[in-house]
Amino acid sequence: MMKIGNLEIEVPIIQGGMAIRASMSRLAGAVAREGGIGLIAGSAIGIEELKSEIIKAKEYMGERAGAIGVNVMVAVSNFEEAVNASIDAGAELIVCGAGFSKGIFKIGKERNIPIFPIVSSVKGAKLSERLGATAIVVEGGNAGGHLGTDLDSWDIVKDIVEAVKIPVFGAGGVIEPEDAKRMLDLGAVGVQMGTRFVATTECEVSDEFKEMYVNAKKGEVIEIASCAGLPANAIVSPFVDRLKAGTQEKPTKCVQCLKKCDYSFCVNEKLVAGHEGDLENGVYFAGKDVWKIKDIISVKEVFERFRPVFEGR
Repeated sequence: MMKIGNLEIEVPIIQGGMAIRASMSRLAGAVAREGGIGLIAGSAIGIEELKSEIIKAKEYMGERAGAIGVNVMVAVSNFEEAVNASIDAGAELIVCGAGFSKGIFKIGKERNIPIFPIVSSVKGAKLSERLGATAIVVEGGNAGGHLGTDLDSWDIVKDIVEAVKIPVFGAGGVIEPEDAKRMLDLGAVGVQMGTRFVATTECEVSDEFKEMYVNAKKGEVIEIASCAGLPANAIVSPFVDRLKAGTQEKPTKCVQCLKKCDYSFCVNEKLVAGHEGDLENGVYFAGKDVWKIKDIISVKEVFERFRPVFEGR
């Protein structure tokens, strides 16, 4: 059993909070039920839906030694509202990335909830620790989705572990048990995995989305420029080809979901299209090592494979 702040975790695996509607109650609850930290992606969904998903995930978790949290992108326009609503609904921790917020640590202190910022540099890690982070997630440029560095996780985790005293979870490139062992050998107390959990039966994306992962070949994940002003890793697809060529379709409407947007395309719309299996128009965020995934398994099976790595540590 691992104690981090006021959390007690049986298995130090954080399931990445993947928007939009990839990480919902079914997936997060299954992860927490196995003793890990299940995250609901709180970005770009309605506040009432977010609250409902948290409640459902906690009910599904039961009495196991895991936790339910919420990942909210700092870049979204209703960041603090989503964070406070998550806490109101019973979230046990907040994970935040795609930007940096000093205000989140004040909320953490006032509401007595652990804050796990996602960082990609020693500077960001030390600042997070000084402001009151309970733990940090160190994410490299080999992770899926929005990125904060060009360096792979393997190149930055050790330096950050040595620079701070709070627990560090390594993220990016963790697909197989030996990857998790490699992270622990670098000094991390645990790992965050997103890509591996997409290819599970509990993840609520379409079968077409999961098959993209299973069929991906090495080198088919490339960096794109997200409209949020950040680089992101995505599987090569017809939309990505159009984006690279500059022939992508421009948004015809906008709901102002981001604090800043260059309007080159609507990441909200394209993520939803991807999750629904629209192979022509969807965007498919994934870690660079997605090619290692060869099967779609249950969350329970994921934990059966990874649990031995953490035993005796």
